Amino acid sequence: MSTHAPMHFWKGSWDLRESECACDIHLIKWLDAEQVRDATIFHFGTGAHHHVGIECARPERRNSVLGITASPQEYEAYVTLAINRPEVLRFYTAIFGDIYLLNEKLLPTFDVVTLFHLCEFRGEQNDAYGAMTDLAIANLLTSKTRPGGHILFYPSSFAFDRADHSAKDVIVQWEQGRQVERVGMFDGLLVYRKT
Repeated sequence: MSTHAPMHFWKGSWDLRESECACDIHLIKWLDAEQVRDATIFHFGTGAHHHVGIECARPERRNSVLGITASPQEYEAYVTLAINRPEVLRFYTAIFGDIYLLNEKLLPTFDVVTLFHLCEFRGEQNDAYGAMTDLAIANLLTSKTRPGGHILFYPSSFAFDRADHSAKDVIVQWEQGRQVERVGMFDGLLVYRKT
């Protein structure tokens, strides 16, 4: 492991389009259908639109969101959002970094965790600096989810069903090793509850 390897980051950015960010749109619909209010949410992959953070900050929701992005462009969009709409910051914080380097000691307990982009960004570049695996990050964030809380996945992710290192395979391993139950599908989201 090299201590001087650069961080593996995403060179692109996601805008809010139903075809690309349906998971974020479906999440807000799920939160409303489940009447999730005043909750703590961990959100993997903010998008340049920051839809989840903005929508959760609305008075009718008031969910507190911690989002993470490995895209410099998405983080720059967050800085612009913070400057132009500081009222959102009370309920939404986005950090730039590699999710596979999260420090458990710095994380609160969450009511909802989204792992929509599991297996999309993990590769040899992350190995160079000792980053966690997808299974390890799923386990870490599950341990930081309160009993009765929810963990959500996105089966339409490009990494969900691919031949090598699929999110579906990681979820099967994760499900066997954690006290979780599959709730089912909501729109395009796969929903689990921590027991």
